[in-house]
Amino acid sequence: MGRVNRRKSVQGAKTLVTGAASGIGKATALAAAARGARLVLTDIDADGLAATVGEIERAGGTVLISRALDISDYNAVAEFSAAVHEAFGSLDVVMNVAGTSVWGTVDSLEIRHWRRMVDINLLGPINVIERFVPPMVRSGQPGALVNVSSAAGLLALPWHAAYSASKYGLRGLSEVLRFELAEHGITVHLVTPGAVATPLVRTFDLVGVDKENPRVQRVTSLFTRHAVPPEKVAAAILKGIERNRFLVYSSFDIRFGYWWKRKFAFPYELLMRQANRQFSTLKQSVNRDRTVASTPNPDSPAAH
Repeated sequence: MGRVNRRKSVQGAKTLVTGAASGIGKATALAAAARGARLVLTDIDADGLAATVGEIERAGGTVLISRALDISDYNAVAEFSAAVHEAFGSLDVVMNVAGTSVWGTVDSLEIRHWRRMVDINLLGPINVIERFVPPMVRSGQPGALVNVSSAAGLLALPWHAAYSASKYGLRGLSEVLRFELAEHGITVHLVTPGAVATPLVRTFDLVGVDKENPRVQRVTSLFTRHAVPPEKVAAAILKGIERNRFLVYSSFDIRFGYWWKRKFAFPYELLMRQANRQFSTLKQSVNRDRTVASTPNPDSPAAH
């Protein structure tokens, strides 16, 4: 088949956004609607999704269809895709934004934590891709696929093993599809935000460590204090489509960190080793404090 031109904006595009009830998904849906996209929206949070739809429509935007569903449920995604394609035909832009986060060291993480990360952050986008991208290919029209990964899909951040497993997986998938879909005029964009000021940055699960411990809060605040607003990530996504950027950064520190990793592999390895030693020491210290606090004092009346 002849090479088709690429899509250079979301204007007029039938655009799917997952995770549209809050955070990056909501900000991206609002920004795309303002650019003239015709939206197909999903989120597991029905009330939040309805609020996003209402906000878009009050501002004069177009929501073709919305449905509350869990993207890790293949049957739910399949049923939704069938309804979308029957009513509106193939889509032009697919944005996998929905995700969740669990932090923890390998000795604390359980299979349920690993499975949750893979089911939602990797298999969820795969479910969406499997149901929506092949019809885009068959349509012969230019399109775009956006996958929101993370800085943890580029860098070996401490306590991020399970989360990184899912986000590195999404990165690998995106790199392959970038070349596979190019001949069909479908561009692929991998978004790699660091901390973003969304509910997720405050409510992530931290397994095996007391997240409320002041020392832990001081460390995690180093991450959250640099959080960028979700609107900045949304703007970067739309610009990434317009400029055909594969790696889409929302902050300079992640761009610089990934460049530094590739250019200075040995110093990067030393830095990661040191960071993990410090985090390990912190965990041991916090857990030791917890053990001491929970051990009855043999001289107290309650201990007898």
